Amino acid sequence: MTTVAVLVGSLRRESINRKFAESIDKLAGDRLTFNFVEIGDLPLYNDDLWQDPPASVTRLKREVEAADAVLFVTPEYNRSYSPAIKNAIDWGTRPWGKNSWEAKPAAIIGTSPGVTGGAAGQNALKGLVTVVDMVLMGQPEVYYAYNGEAFDENNNVVDESTKVFLERWIDRFTKWIARTSEPKTTAQPGPR
Repeated sequence: MTTVAVLVGSLRRESINRKFAESIDKLAGDRLTFNFVEIGDLPLYNDDLWQDPPASVTRLKREVEAADAVLFVTPEYNRSYSPAIKNAIDWGTRPWGKNSWEAKPAAIIGTSPGVTGGAAGQNALKGLVTVVDMVLMGQPEVYYAYNGEAFDENNNVVDESTKVFLERWIDRFTKWIARTSEPKTTAQPGPR
C-alpha cells in the first residue's frame, strides 16, 4: 500500500482543511494510506536544538521518511501558507545532509470558505516545496471552496460532483507517486 504523510497546516480543532483531508482519506480507500503527521507540537525552528533534538522533531522526520509521498493541506493565511507548515518543512530539511523531504513525490491541496479555495496559499507553498527537493505534482490543482453540505457528519463526501472531482485527483496523485518515486532499498552502499 502506498503511504502518504499528510501535513495539515491549520492546527485548530475544527479545521476545515483537516476535515477535507479526512474526507479524501476515506475516498482513497485501498489506493492510498494517509498518515496524519502531527506538526502542532513542533517548537519554532532553532538550530541550537539539534544538540538534543525534541522528540516531536525526530518523530516528524521518521514519519516523513517512512512515507512514499507527502501531501500538504494548507489553509490560506494572509495570502500565504501557514507558519506551521513552514516550520515543519524547516525542521525536515535539517540537520545538513539529512533532508527528510528529498525526492519525495508531493502534492498541495487546500480549502477555504472563500471562493478561491486557498489558491494564494497553495501557490506560495509551491516554490518552497520544490526548493527542498520534493517532486511536486502540478495538475490537477485542488482549490476547493468549502461547502459543508457536500460532506456528512463523519466527513464522508455526499455531493456527487465533489466526489467525482476528488476521485479524479486521488487517481492522478496515486499515479504521480508511482511514476516519480525513487526505488527504496534497505542495502547500504559498501566502501569505495
